[in-house]
Amino acid sequence: MYDRKKLDELKDSLEKWERESLKKTSASMPEQHASRKFITTSSEPINQLYTPLDVADVDYASSLGLPGEYPFTRGVHPTLYRGKLWTMRMFAGFGSAEETNARFKYLLDQGQTGLSIAFDLATLMGYDSDQPEALGEFGKCGVAVSSLKDMEILLNGIPLDKVSTSMTINSPAAIIWAMYIAAAEKQGVRADQLRGTIQNDILKEFIAQKEFIFPPEPSMRLVVDTMEFGSQKVPQWNTISISGYHIREAGSTAAQELAFTLADGM
Repeated sequence: MYDRKKLDELKDSLEKWERESLKKTSASMPEQHASRKFITTSSEPINQLYTPLDVADVDYASSLGLPGEYPFTRGVHPTLYRGKLWTMRMFAGFGSAEETNARFKYLLDQGQTGLSIAFDLATLMGYDSDQPEALGEFGKCGVAVSSLKDMEILLNGIPLDKVSTSMTINSPAAIIWAMYIAAAEKQGVRADQLRGTIQNDILKEFIAQKEFIFPPEPSMRLVVDTMEFGSQKVPQWNTISISGYHIREAGSTAAQELAFTLADGM
């Protein structure tokens, strides 16, 4: 809680700022300052400026907390990015496994610190590249992976014990992840050394993107099975990444996107 005397002083300073500094600037640039009220892309009004006056009644410990502690409004890591930089990875994948492997090696040589694999539509839908349903989609929006051999070619020469990999895959996530783990084993890399993420967010597919294969119940069972397996055998791997932006792209408002995403996660 804030000291009442200091809040009163801040209020006086804010009013003076509005009368003198803001009013003077608004007069010289009327088109930018026609009103103190602005709106977000969801048409929610926001103030010109926020101060402790706007959160005077907020209890810091329960509402904000410390970094790395509940309710995690300041991040899940105590040191944030001061202790370790975030992983830098470009979403990449096109054509064949050979072409994408060459691209991955180029990106790593240029300083990228992780991989982010984009799969083509046929792979996302669980089809082999030579199936009739995949006609015209081979390598069109990502790399085609139809078999363990494809995965081995895709990752050839990439040290999987040193590079973390994000895979944007949902319906066939368990199968694609199994291929990744098997390819790593052939390199001599143990499952508990692997680091990365599978999106594995099947509810987002039913809500928005529509790239699902199985009905909801068995789909959810697969997701839970990967979580259980990962916690026991691949402890450094993130077995799910709840994704919300597809919901907004499918036509929701920002508030609906947040609501559906939180409900999905829970």
